[in-house]
Amino acid sequence: MGGNTSKVTAQDKAILDMKNQRDRLHQYQRRITVLTDKETDIAKQMLAKGDKKRALLALRRKKYQESLLAKTDAQLEQLEKLTSNVEFALIQKDVVFGLQQGTKVLKEIHAEMGGLESVEKLMGETADAIAYQQEVSDMLGGQISNQDEEEVEDELAALQAELSREAQELPSVPNAQVPQSERRRKEAARDARQALAA
Repeated sequence: MGGNTSKVTAQDKAILDMKNQRDRLHQYQRRITVLTDKETDIAKQMLAKGDKKRALLALRRKKYQESLLAKTDAQLEQLEKLTSNVEFALIQKDVVFGLQQGTKVLKEIHAEMGGLESVEKLMGETADAIAYQQEVSDMLGGQISNQDEEEVEDELAALQAELSREAQELPSVPNAQVPQSERRRKEAARDARQALAA
């Protein structure tokens, strides 16, 4: 069975965790895309019913979901960069370790990890993460900018124009009764007389 003695290191686990986070973000993006498509459909349905207020509400929800999608894209990009950097750093570490016979490289890595600059950088990244979380909380508070509101109004107008074009393309259905021909009326009357005579 076991000639394989490799162990899962903390770095391997960290890379796996980052890739799992990436996969969860992709799933989240797919859900948001489904929601934005649904909101567009709802807006079209509401416009078809003449309910402009609900159509605007659906488009506002769509705009909010799109803003979340954009933020998710940025997070994915950062996560991909971080994963690549970690993987590349591990490769570099292995090369240096092989070249300098292990202990010297390990001492240098420990010295670099314990520096004051690393702690300050980590504190700055933590502050950025807190600021980002506050920004997301503000978005969840229902705030929408004037520019987003204008974009929603423009999209509503475009949907109205599209529905108007679709309605013009369909032929109208006649609603008047088709008159019977004179000959058919005479035949029907004759048949009725013959039925009475029999």
